Amino acid sequence: MVFQEIIQAAIHKMEVGGGARVLRVVALVAAVLTMAILYDSCAYRNFSTPEAMDSAQLARNISEGKGYTTLFIRPFSLYLVQSHNQTKSRATAANAGADFARINTVHPDIANPPVYPVVLAGLMKAIPFHYDVDFKKPFWSEGGRFSRYQPDFQIAVFNEILLLAVVIMTFFIAQKLFDTAAAWLSALLTFGCELLWRFSVSGLSTMLLLVIFLALTWCVLKIEEAAREEQPNARRLLLWSLAAGTLVGIGALTRYSFGWAVIPLVAFLSLFGGQRRVPQALAALAMFALLLTPWVARNYAVSGTPFGTAGFAWIEGTYIFPNFRLERSLHPDLTLPFRLTPYVHKLLVNLRVVVQTDLPRLGGSWATLLFLTGLLMGFRNVATKRMRYFLLMCLGVFMICQALGQTQLSAESPDVNSENLLVLLAPLVFMYGISLFLTFLDQMNLPLPPLRYFVIALFVTVSCLPMISTLSPPKTQPVAYPPYYPPEIQTTAGWMKGNELMMSDVPWAVAWYGKRQCVWITLDAENEFFALNDYIKPVQALYLTPETMDGRFISDWITPHEFSWGSFIIQAVLQNQIPPKFPLRFAPPVKFLPDRLFLTDRERWKLTQ
Repeated sequence: MVFQEIIQAAIHKMEVGGGARVLRVVALVAAVLTMAILYDSCAYRNFSTPEAMDSAQLARNISEGKGYTTLFIRPFSLYLVQSHNQTKSRATAANAGADFARINTVHPDIANPPVYPVVLAGLMKAIPFHYDVDFKKPFWSEGGRFSRYQPDFQIAVFNEILLLAVVIMTFFIAQKLFDTAAAWLSALLTFGCELLWRFSVSGLSTMLLLVIFLALTWCVLKIEEAAREEQPNARRLLLWSLAAGTLVGIGALTRYSFGWAVIPLVAFLSLFGGQRRVPQALAALAMFALLLTPWVARNYAVSGTPFGTAGFAWIEGTYIFPNFRLERSLHPDLTLPFRLTPYVHKLLVNLRVVVQTDLPRLGGSWATLLFLTGLLMGFRNVATKRMRYFLLMCLGVFMICQALGQTQLSAESPDVNSENLLVLLAPLVFMYGISLFLTFLDQMNLPLPPLRYFVIALFVTVSCLPMISTLSPPKTQPVAYPPYYPPEIQTTAGWMKGNELMMSDVPWAVAWYGKRQCVWITLDAENEFFALNDYIKPVQALYLTPETMDGRFISDWITPHEFSWGSFIIQAVLQNQIPPKFPLRFAPPVKFLPDRLFLTDRERWKLTQ
């Protein structure tokens, strides 16, 4: 009898008590885990973006106690570090041989903000990472052929856990702004957003940044709520404002462009922060600046610039420095007279693309169209009305930042890249879009009440069609080739000693998979190459992939320069002749041509046989 009472009490608790919430959370976690397994088996790919491999190799260096140093060497980074150190030491003929570029030992990274690499470094310390390619174990290989790279996959799983956190946070924010029904639908659309899943397995910092942004949204929501109380608690409002400023600072140290979110934050606090709104806005701004200042000081001490190479993103993509020209420049001309024309042109051209393409596909779903219409609704909830203004301010700021900060990285990977800021708004977009859908649903005269659930199910299914299509056959090949094939990169890098310098068109991949210092190919195969090889550090191997070998004949090979790498390839491959002065003249017997090229200073492969 006692046993039956215990069972009945447990059932009652699970149905109507606190256990019901636990049961829902467990069901949500189980659903995410099931989706993760299904997605990883059907659509997972190894890293395919330079930013992901760059962050990963930087994190490994941190985890191994090498400090904030990089194996991926940008010629522009060499220029900034060298120029700064020469200016500091007032270089003379006596110290002309000094390593001003800091490449003969370890080169400081001045391209990435620190939070995401440090988080990944902690992950690498917490769980085992096996960096050698595995040809034997089933999941990592198929039929004895390489399939998945274990460190790539583990970082992807970590980001999928962050995606689970995003789904849960979306639920609670939507529940506070709207109601439970809107909260569940918002969580479902976020959970089924194919674009967010692609970001989660990309290795980029987007999932971490999305968690930070939703936490910031929660802080703003609590500030707005506390400011409307009859007797607002000034201390609590100040603490929430400090927390919001802290989150923007952490976000800026995760991705520099996110720092501009301080503008909508300060504007919102100034408008809706209550009687002491100005001190609260200033407190948030001060906390943001306080967090950012030490890192800016570090960058300035290393390179003479506040944000390193990333601080020149607004110049990249203009007609002054098109494509990757700036980052591959060893001697860029930064003394050009300042004119607004190229930057205004870049802003307007890219903003047109953002408005025509990125904005309608903001969440990877047509539910975005409901969001744009839903903003015009008159909401009864004051918090919902005011948060709409915060969302619109973030949307406007992010659109401008994304347009002006866009580089060739966005062209290489149009949707999934570190320059995509609009994707951070996807959960909030889903919330306001769903509010309009539920309003329409309430106005529908359905003959039977159960049909309401059918309409909701149909709406969710149509919204998640991109995900359904991705999970349908055929499966995506996990190997991101061309141009990345980790086994070959590890083989070629294995021919090199640890302190030797390679040059490649995919230096981020050589640094991550091959664990060797690798510089980005210079702008040409003569003047800039020899300026690096003769005066900074000898290049002892050249590795070119389809990234260059499969380039466009006229625009990539012929037009850029008389001594372009395209001209070098034509002479080396078609005429079977290495330019006379070029120091790397030995090619391995393994077949690399016609889609890859490897040259080195001696027959290194014989030493490893």
